[in-house]
Amino acid sequence: MKVACIGMGWWSDVLADAIQRSGKLSIAACYSRSAEKREKFAAKYGCRAARTFEEILDDRSIQAIINTTPNSVHRETTTAAARAGKHVFLDKPIANTIADAHALTEACRRANVVLALGYQRRRESHFRWVRNHLAEFGRLVNAEANISRDRLGKIDLSSWRYTAEGMPGGVMLQIGIHYTDVLEYLLGPVKAVRGEFVRLVLPGNNPDVASLLLEHESGALSTLNASYASASEYYLLNVYGKEATAYYDLHNGLRVLRRGSHKADAVPCAANDTIVEELEEFARAVRGETEPEMDGEKSTASLAVILAGIKSAREGRRVEVAEILQ
Repeated sequence: MKVACIGMGWWSDVLADAIQRSGKLSIAACYSRSAEKREKFAAKYGCRAARTFEEILDDRSIQAIINTTPNSVHRETTTAAARAGKHVFLDKPIANTIADAHALTEACRRANVVLALGYQRRRESHFRWVRNHLAEFGRLVNAEANISRDRLGKIDLSSWRYTAEGMPGGVMLQIGIHYTDVLEYLLGPVKAVRGEFVRLVLPGNNPDVASLLLEHESGALSTLNASYASASEYYLLNVYGKEATAYYDLHNGLRVLRRGSHKADAVPCAANDTIVEELEEFARAVRGETEPEMDGEKSTASLAVILAGIKSAREGRRVEVAEILQ
């Protein structure tokens, strides 16, 4: 499947590298407003550097767009691609606002093109194992998660990714959304959120530490802490059920403690190439062989959880997700 990459940030290279590992997609062209960035990308990946986005949209040989443009222009770029009959793989979050998320989803629906969102964390083999064995856990009652990275000295305040306007909610919208997604993947949809957001270490005007308390529709509660102000990279997600508990962290992998046992058993989970998997799923969806695991509607609901947390922190109250989706 011939694709074009638009938005030449660091994540565009991550996806392009995955495309090359896959071999089931090929990069025909690229576009960025920066001539330097598009020429550099074209040289690295052996594709054509388009002078305008319209040049890509008019190219009938290009079937799909790999979209890593800033959140604020997701609606504009995705809608234009859909109108040109191009399928779209869009990096999360779907947008910065629910209105934009609804609009671009509807544009793809009207044009009958596939819209898939990049939520690769849920695909990690340890989370897939937990999901496939949920029947063994009994009723799920609680979960706790942490996603942290060290950004001290690494912040580029000229980048939209680190501004309140470009990435509202800061660390929680940029990386925390991966683990709110995993929590929903395992415990089911979130009904309401309480949130706290602060800036403690990094420069700029955006939160570098954030916490959410999530009420799931099932009645279960979960918590998520996200940080850009920690000493190192770290990931943790524990799921507590009436009959078993799953413990996952970056350094120790997945373990399961079952009722009646006093020791958690290690669960071997081979590392999988989650980004290749989501791109190849996208290609299959374009061929009509499957549906994207994360589509426009699901990704809009995912965004609403984060926006509910932001609203909760701002107003000091519990916020229902349905209020955000209105």
